[in-house]
Amino acid sequence: MSVSALFSIRSDHYAQFRPVYPADLFEWLADHCSATNCAVDIAAGTGQASHPLSKWFEQVVACDASLDQLRGSASWKAVQRIAADAEKLPLRDGVADLVVVAQALHWFATPDFFREARRVLAPNGLFSAWCYSLLRIAPEFDALIDHLHGDILRGYWPSGRSSVDSGYRDIHPPFQTIRVPEFVIETQWNLHQLMGYLHTWSAVKRWQRTHGKDPLDQLGSELSKRWGNPDNQRSVRWPLHFIAGYPGR
Repeated sequence: MSVSALFSIRSDHYAQFRPVYPADLFEWLADHCSATNCAVDIAAGTGQASHPLSKWFEQVVACDASLDQLRGSASWKAVQRIAADAEKLPLRDGVADLVVVAQALHWFATPDFFREARRVLAPNGLFSAWCYSLLRIAPEFDALIDHLHGDILRGYWPSGRSSVDSGYRDIHPPFQTIRVPEFVIETQWNLHQLMGYLHTWSAVKRWQRTHGKDPLDQLGSELSKRWGNPDNQRSVRWPLHFIAGYPGR
């Protein structure tokens, strides 16, 4: 199954349960662009990065190979959507002051993609890609999540997942990178929101198709026991890892 098909499954769940990036990240991106006319979000999904970019850029273009993902968000009024592969963008040369890839570069970190990103970027345009790996709550929950990720779902993760787990340290772009401040996703979730998020994992979907049942059934019982009242809100955090730079310089 292709990556676009994989993430087309229940794209409404993806839009509902994926965490929200910190607002100050997008302010930092805008501050480090020489102009803020156009931002391009590649592999945009349901717009987790596209929508907040529209606060800082006059035009935001969301590109994704999956039409279902692009239709999975409630409102796209401030964002233009284009269905396209990351390595074949239907955009003119030098149109973008900023190109971002949020939680997706590991699917297509190829020389062809980096050439395409450089083509659509303005001469001083900024490229920034980021990822987040396992969420952290508290040791008693982290141990269960680690068991799900590394044991139950072992062999069901697509090959690019190892790049996420390494914080993109294995990806070497063909340009000099710059330092990005430490950004962290932080939110308050109840048990329903946590389970909804875990069901968006690509490996969970693959495991379900193979076995015909939900890999979270047994784990969910133990999570529920440790969580207590399912409506209780708990702090959840994901550190972000970046690749950023100015490919045209």
